[in-house]
This record gives sequence, C-alpha cells and structure tokens, in this order.
Amino acid sequence: MQVRAARTREAIIRGAAECIDAQGYRGASLAAICRSSAVSVGALVFHFRDKSGLAEAVVEAGSATARAVAEAAAREDDSPLHAVGTLLCALTVLLREDVVVRAGALLARERPDIAARWHEAWTPRLTALVAQADIRGELAPGAEPGLVTALADHLLTAAESRRPGQRPDLDPDPGQEITRLWALVQHGIARRST
Repeated sequence: MQVRAARTREAIIRGAAECIDAQGYRGASLAAICRSSAVSVGALVFHFRDKSGLAEAVVEAGSATARAVAEAAAREDDSPLHAVGTLLCALTVLLREDVVVRAGALLARERPDIAARWHEAWTPRLTALVAQADIRGELAPGAEPGLVTALADHLLTAAESRRPGQRPDLDPDPGQEITRLWALVQHGIARRST
C-alpha cells in the first residue's frame, strides 16, 4: 500500500507541476490538477492539506532534482570557473526538460513566500565555485566574486523565464546557448595567463 501511496503522491506532484507550468499558480485549479494527475479530489486532499502545501511539494521535488544536478555538474571540471558554466548549462537544460523543476522555478517567482527553497537548491554550490575560482586565482583583478555570482544567477534567472517553444526562431539548444554565453562572460572575468 505504501508504494501505491508514493506513486499517487508523485503523480499529484507531477500533475500539479504541469498545471502550474501551463497556467501559473493562480490559474492551476485543484480540479485541473486532479484531472492532470488522474486522481480524485479525495486522493489529493489525503496527500496535501491545500494548494499551498501541494505547491511546496512541487518546489521541494524540483529543488531536490536541481540540487543533485548542480552537485554533479560542479564535480565535472577541475576549474571552478569552468564548473560554473557546467552548472549553469546543466540547470538550464533541466529547466527545459523537467516540468517539476520548471514549475518550482515559476513558483519561486510567483509565490516566493512558499518557494524560497528553489534558489537554495543551487545557489550555495554556485557561490562556492566562484569563491574557489577566486582563491585559485582564476578571476581577473577587479572581478569581484559577489558580482560574478550575481551575474551567473541572473543568467540562470533569464533561463528560468524562457518557456520551451516560446520563440522557435530564437530557441536554440538551451545548453549550447548558456555555454556560449558563459564563455563570453569568462572572457571578461577570467585572469589572463601571461
């Protein structure tokens, strides 16, 4: 019975994420979430006390996925500055491909009172990588770690707000786009070897 309950809970979270992604928090009704999840209202309220509790679960699920991806991406490169780019690329692709992650990011903008954990899922790793890059001397003089972190955060925030298929003419591979953008940023902030 516990396996079935866990599957039902996951289906509800995914169904809620699909509705929130398509219609925003306010537009995602409990009835629509039940339809998307293929569950009854009774099943929904058995697992979640209200819509806010369900939204918190969506953010938690999306944050857990983002945290795992950020940690893995951060370990893929010997250079902390390059690892920032890898992290940004991985999270951008995740935002494009995972509706639960995308809904969690949307909730962070629409309902920061219940979705603050979204940024906490990856910001500490990003901040640590930039600090490591500074300690290793990878940053150019004047490239303050706080500003580099803020710039990377802004790049990811821009990626969060882009919807898949929103502009097919300008909608390249998200990983490739962020990789190219980060390469351009690195050109300006990386220490030049002499």
